[in-house]
Parts: sequence; structure tokens; C-alpha cells
Amino acid sequence: MKTLKSGPALMIAGLVFAFHSCEKSEQPLEGIALKSSPVVNFKHKTSIKVGGETAAEISAYDPENKKLFVVNTESNAVYAYGISDLSNPVGPEVISLGGHGAPNSIAVYKGLLAVAVEENVKQEPGRIQVYDTRSLALLNTYTVGALPDMVTFSPNGKFIVCANEGEPSGDYLTDPKGSVSIIKTATGEVYNLEFDAFNSEQTALELQGYRVFGPGADLARDTEPEYVAISDNSQTAWVTLQENNGIAKINLNTARIEAIYPLGFKDHSDPYNALDPSNEDGKKELNSWPVKGIFHPDGIAYAKIGGSDFLVTANEGDARDYDAFSEEARVKDIILDPTVFPNAVELQQEDMLGRLKITTTLGDIDSDGDFDELYSYGARSFTIWTGSGGLVYDSGSGIGDITLAETPGRFNDNDSRSDDKGGEPESVAILEGKNNQIILFVGLERNDQILVYEISNPYAPEFLQILSTPGDEAPEGLLVVSAKESPSARELLIVSNEDSGTVTIYEN
Repeated sequence: MKTLKSGPALMIAGLVFAFHSCEKSEQPLEGIALKSSPVVNFKHKTSIKVGGETAAEISAYDPENKKLFVVNTESNAVYAYGISDLSNPVGPEVISLGGHGAPNSIAVYKGLLAVAVEENVKQEPGRIQVYDTRSLALLNTYTVGALPDMVTFSPNGKFIVCANEGEPSGDYLTDPKGSVSIIKTATGEVYNLEFDAFNSEQTALELQGYRVFGPGADLARDTEPEYVAISDNSQTAWVTLQENNGIAKINLNTARIEAIYPLGFKDHSDPYNALDPSNEDGKKELNSWPVKGIFHPDGIAYAKIGGSDFLVTANEGDARDYDAFSEEARVKDIILDPTVFPNAVELQQEDMLGRLKITTTLGDIDSDGDFDELYSYGARSFTIWTGSGGLVYDSGSGIGDITLAETPGRFNDNDSRSDDKGGEPESVAILEGKNNQIILFVGLERNDQILVYEISNPYAPEFLQILSTPGDEAPEGLLVVSAKESPSARELLIVSNEDSGTVTIYEN
């Protein structure tokens, strides 16, 4: 393994927000369509019950053998289903990891299955195990960084790229560095990229909205890579750094981290970014509040549109909450600066901002023990960025507006998560569909829904459809299959639902 240090670069993301509204529809929940589209109308095809909670977190599809692979952390295994006939899945065949770690993520490329495996003590180096998709035989094992959380192949198959989160132990006595591993499939070389070279830029990055706040940690140790997207030419990878509120850009040919893009914050006092901050007010409504949102992107997807690189992030939000360190507090339990918040007593009521969870690591600007600003987790939106971290479009309060108008019982998990992160946009996937339409899918973990948009014009996305199937809970992984590679010769969306242990296939 080669450990490389990469040179720093900075980029300020412009904070411009847009709002997209929709008209009321009275159609039933499953497959609800709010914009007529002659080429986009996904419908439920089949569902597979993999197991219990955590049994179906991420899926991968092998078009050569028409097999669907599903992570099953409940059984420390990967399950394989034959889906040549979508109406009658066959299986599962089981790849068992025994007691040797848990599978977090999988990816497929031309007969190869890569499995990201965390060690039983997840602060220790993890592994990428590569299997033959037909025989399920283990072909190679590679050592990577601590807690490999997401793995993918480059489009040309020359690289396996893995985001290694490097989470600390509960007592925070062991805090491994976050890293990104690049495996060259032709030679088996492993490059483990760490973030030490950016330590000297920590202050400048923090001023732009990057977060470094773990006890005693510098930037390299605090950074936690989450999810990977790769360009169509297989030369560049972008990795979300969720807890840190950033995106890293990586040159795959040189195995070098070229830049960290801080994502800044979202202004919820702007009506375009309205939110519902309380689960105890007996109401479901979106309003402006004196709160800033931390983007905290989880899933990320890449699209080439009009010859340019674009990235889409699902801005889920994530707090560090460990035995030895927690950043969480509710607004009702902190002291607000009386000059900035002259109506503090009113704001801290539970039917106002009192229930909202915020971070205690930001907001006390003058270090006098009270809060001058409030920062909540996640942006409750999806965002489109340029390949160099510039903000192109943010859905503002659009997700909340759509789900509240069309499916009020699902809004913020029936209002129960309004004080946390709302519907929690968890994952994104992009399909280049018929007539060169660019279709975006956004999974809402708490609402048990997938929202469908057309982003052929990335500056003005159009909402198309809500997908949801009774019994599916917490969509974690979204996987698109082109008509060319689909067993039915029709486009597919495959949704892995973590809490219900189900995988659901939608067909266009």
C-alpha cells in the first residue's frame, strides 16, 4: 500500500438558492406524477424481501449474468438474486463473510463484484474483496483505510475507488484518519490517499464553511469521506466529506487529492429555504427561521450535461454523537445572545425553535458562552454543483413543499422528524434516459419515498414523480439500469430499503 500526501487547493462555493414549486395532485401515493412526461413514468415491478433491518442497504447489478447483488449486514453476507425474469427473482445465492467483518457497500463491473468490508474493530484497516459474479469465487483481497463505507468501479473498470470514513471509537481514544483508496485493477496496486497536506489550509477552509471539530483532531484526522462519484472519462473522482461539509476532488490517474471544496451554509431565514423546525407544535408548515443549515452531503452522483461536469448531492445532515463527545443540543437548552435574539424566550418554546437540533460547535461567534447564530443539520434539499464546487441549483424548501402538498402523512415522517433533519435526502442516482433526458432520483430516508426530477437543464430542474411502495422503509441505496442492460429491455430503478430489508424494482 502506498500512502500519498496531496497538495491543497481552495474553492468558494457561491451560495445562490432557487425554489421549485408544484401544483396539487390528488393521485394515489405510489407512482404519483405531478408533471406529464411521455418518457418518464416509473411503476412498481417487483419487490424482494432480503431480511430484517439492515439486511438490504446497497445493491449492485451484473448485466452479464442478470444478477442482483444485495448487501446483508444482518447476516454478514452478500446475497445474489437472478432477475432474468423480473416478476420471479431467483435466490438468494450467498457470499458469506463469516465473522470477518461486515459488508458496507458493493459494486459490479464486467463479471467482477467488489465488496467493501469493515473490520470487527472498525478503526482498523478495512478490505476490498473482489469476487467472480458467476461462480461467486473470491479472486482478490486488498487492504484499504479504516471503515470502507462506499466502493465503486470507474466507468472504464481500471480503478476501484473506496471512501474510508475513519470514524472514531465511542470513547474517542482511537480516531483513524479518513482516506480514499484507489485500486488499479490491472496491477492490484493500492493507493491510500490521506488529507495531511491540507492541514496547513485548515483555517482558510473553515472560514469557507469546512468543519474540523473532533476532540484534538487536525483536518486529516477529522475528515470523514462518505460517498464517491466518478466522471464519465474515468479520470476524476469526487468524494463527499459529510460531517465536514465538503467535497474532495481526486485525480485518479495521478492518485492525488487535488482540492477540497467547502460547501458553506444555507440561510433558512430566506423564504426559499423555509423549514418546519418543530415536531411538537401540532402543525405541518414551512416558514422562515433565523437558522443556518449545514449541507452535510451524503450521496453524490455525476452527470455530463452539455459537455460540462455536474455533481448532485443529497444533503442529509449528520451529527457526531459519541459517548465521549457529542455536538448535539436543542435550541431550548442553550443560551441565546439577547442582542441578536431579543425574542429568545419566545423562540425557545417547543412550538417555535425550541425542539430543533443544532450543533454546539458553531454559532458562539464572540466566545462568550451564548449563541449568536444557530446551525442545524443538513440542508433538507438536493444541490447541483459544478465539477469545481460552484453551486448551480439548490432545491430550497422544494422537497418539503412537494411532500407536504401531495403526501402530508409522509412529510418529515409525519412531522416526527421536523426537529431533526426533515425527510433526510439520503441518496441520489442519475439516469441518462430516452431522448437524452437526464433523470435524477432522490431517496428520502425518513419519508420512505423517492422523488424523480428531470435535470436536463441543471439550472432549472423539473419535478416529475413520487415513488413509494407500501412496506418499504428507509431507502438507502438507489441504482439505475439502462434499457440496454436491463433484463426487460426497459429502464429500471432499484431501491434498497435499509429498515425494511427490502429491495424494490421500478420499471419505466
